[in-house]
Amino acid sequence: MSNDHRDFKTVKRIEKSVALDTFAKELNLKKRYGEGDAEIKLSTMSVNRPGLLLAGFSDYFEGKRIQVLGNAEFYFLANIDVNEKKEALRRLYSNNVPCVIYSNGHEPTEISLALAKEYNVPVLISDTSTSDLINDLVNYLNDALAPDCSVHGVLMEISGVGVLITGHSGLGKSETALELVHRGHRLVADDAVIAKRIKNEIIGTSAENIKFFMEVRGIGIIDVRSMFGVGSVINEKEIELVVELEKWTEESAFDRIGIDQRVMNILGIDIPLMKIPVMAGRNLAIVVEVAARNFRLKRLGYDALEELIKNIGK
Repeated sequence: MSNDHRDFKTVKRIEKSVALDTFAKELNLKKRYGEGDAEIKLSTMSVNRPGLLLAGFSDYFEGKRIQVLGNAEFYFLANIDVNEKKEALRRLYSNNVPCVIYSNGHEPTEISLALAKEYNVPVLISDTSTSDLINDLVNYLNDALAPDCSVHGVLMEISGVGVLITGHSGLGKSETALELVHRGHRLVADDAVIAKRIKNEIIGTSAENIKFFMEVRGIGIIDVRSMFGVGSVINEKEIELVVELEKWTEESAFDRIGIDQRVMNILGIDIPLMKIPVMAGRNLAIVVEVAARNFRLKRLGYDALEELIKNIGK
């Protein structure tokens, strides 16, 4: 298996600031304390429940994590006297945590809000259960803090397979994608694909300001969603196969029977790569569509080459 390296600049999210109002809206949270222009600093994909800290055990406390107070923490605080409650909450807020979120619709006490204001720590509440809230937060953080890079190409969903079409400018990537859309497949991004590594998957999407727009030489800029309908586009898709268009020459060497196993490494993940020659009169859209369908068949356990070898051997 050969590697096809590209200079994809990885951007590792060491820390990211998100507007408090945006954070609350995206996670369906209600704000109880936080200035109008407040921001939350995110630096880890993990979430913490500070029960041990509230009880007095401060070793190994993860102060950079979002802090979630569920039923256990809420009722623990409700059953200790005022002075103990104040000291317990001071231990929490004095660590300058990103924010504190109460689950199950619990409302923070006046003591909690006063300390939040003293240390300028945003406080929010969620009507969902603690486990559901933590799941939502982890999913949000995985996306917000995921390593990413920009890849030149067109990302399509073809027969359910996420296919990144790459190659030098002028080889017909956008025209091929346009024909694929016309054939019923869906566009994710044209020209600049934002690739994010989420766990062991590479998820591709488009920058918001150019989402679903495509440049077609001789025509100009078109809006694929407006022209072909909402069924012709999709917001994001896992990149499962890379198809590289390469100009054909007499000296070119391309795989003829499907034995080459190439990969392209994007953000540390190897993605299967196929090189397809570009020559006059060849319908690239059909070839790319067949490549995606054949890839899907192989993933389901059927390999045409292996089947042919079996038939020849009979």
